[in-house]
Amino acid sequence: MEPIRNIKKPELKTEIPGPRSKELAIQKERYTPRGNSPGIPVYIARGEGAIVEDVDGNRLIDFTGGIGVSNVGYSSPKVVNAVKSQADNFFHTCFTVAGYEGFIQAAKKLTELMPGDFPKAATFFNSGAEAVENAVKIARRYTGRPGIIVFDNAFHGRTLLTMTMTSKYYPYKSHFGPFAPEIYRMPYAYCYRCSYGLKYPSCKMRCAHRLDEMFHTVAPADQIAAIVVEPLQGEGGFISAPKEFLQILREITKKNGIVFIDDEIQSGCGRTGKMFAIEHSEVIPDLITVAKSMAGGLPLSGVVGNKKIMDAPQVGEIGGTFGGNPVACAAAIEALDIISDKDFLKRATKIGEIVKKRFLSLKENFDVVGDVRGLGPMVAMEFVKDKETKEPNPNFVKELLHYCYKKGLLVIKAGTYNNVVRFLAPLVITDEQLEAGLSILEEGIKEVEKVKKEER
Repeated sequence: MEPIRNIKKPELKTEIPGPRSKELAIQKERYTPRGNSPGIPVYIARGEGAIVEDVDGNRLIDFTGGIGVSNVGYSSPKVVNAVKSQADNFFHTCFTVAGYEGFIQAAKKLTELMPGDFPKAATFFNSGAEAVENAVKIARRYTGRPGIIVFDNAFHGRTLLTMTMTSKYYPYKSHFGPFAPEIYRMPYAYCYRCSYGLKYPSCKMRCAHRLDEMFHTVAPADQIAAIVVEPLQGEGGFISAPKEFLQILREITKKNGIVFIDDEIQSGCGRTGKMFAIEHSEVIPDLITVAKSMAGGLPLSGVVGNKKIMDAPQVGEIGGTFGGNPVACAAAIEALDIISDKDFLKRATKIGEIVKKRFLSLKENFDVVGDVRGLGPMVAMEFVKDKETKEPNPNFVKELLHYCYKKGLLVIKAGTYNNVVRFLAPLVITDEQLEAGLSILEEGIKEVEKVKKEER
């Protein structure tokens, strides 16, 4: 089969979607529920690096990475070989029945990568939501307290508990109540849309100090088990908090015996140019949740943290049949080894510099680009109708994404208002592919803006 990882730009044989993708879309309507549908109407046959090939033979540049899952690229040879080797031995045995070395080696690797000078432990589950839910269980068991504090614009998952913790109502929470109790919410440091109408840095992190206030007006500190915070919010719109925000929260949690849970499901595993996004703030969390790119594309999530806290649950109180599957652990060992390499992280940082420079240029040249933000290669643009009013412009983003996939670029939205375009390309993307994708994105902004002006 012809290699595709190094092609320099999209290679389209048909319109997008092609005839075979259209056929599969019809079958999808027949055999799967509408609630779980592809946002981009193409069906993928294979992928290499940052390139995917659909069932019609069209080769597209991917700026989505399976929503941040493919940081090491599609079909990473090291990960593929590890998976094949483990599959030759055995696919599965539940770790809570009979153990296996891969689980322990993957946990060892993860504990070595977590910042902090204290004994650590790690355990594994299947999805990001499971990792977050189990981190909450561990914190509650350790503290003996019920309350959990989360943030505006947060996304933590789709289970009952993590859906409750998630901020965005549509489509994640609508009609799915009642929700879990003892979840409390406070403002995040969304400086572009400050909850208090203030400006950074003169605001003196008013939003972070809200945590102390909540202990008097919402729930007392001795009833709060943990705060769960994304150092860079993913689904919420790639909102990157100033480091002071996280530092103040950490100081308050330490003072009150509250577990600091760092949700790195999307921002971890090299996505920001460091192993974990929290490292940009120099904050040391108690627990970190990880998933997505950790296993190079296989379903695996984990919780890693202070061993004293991790040891709070007794035997049998955490776990699951498929948690830490042997094949996924084998993939994770290789993926984490690739990601933690200094040259990989250096390249990730360089990609971020290129993308952010281009996005800032687009902000300068187009009135619809209201804000550019992020850390390293986890960067995004927020689209507005007017830069003064900052009124969200989700329709522009919808049409922009449509233009991009028609030209052979996969890109996705984010944000509470669906008005953010985010960059999640595999971090093995070549300079030529990056330039080709950014050019399509820029051409799309020009074209959609032109059409909008003609409509007016």
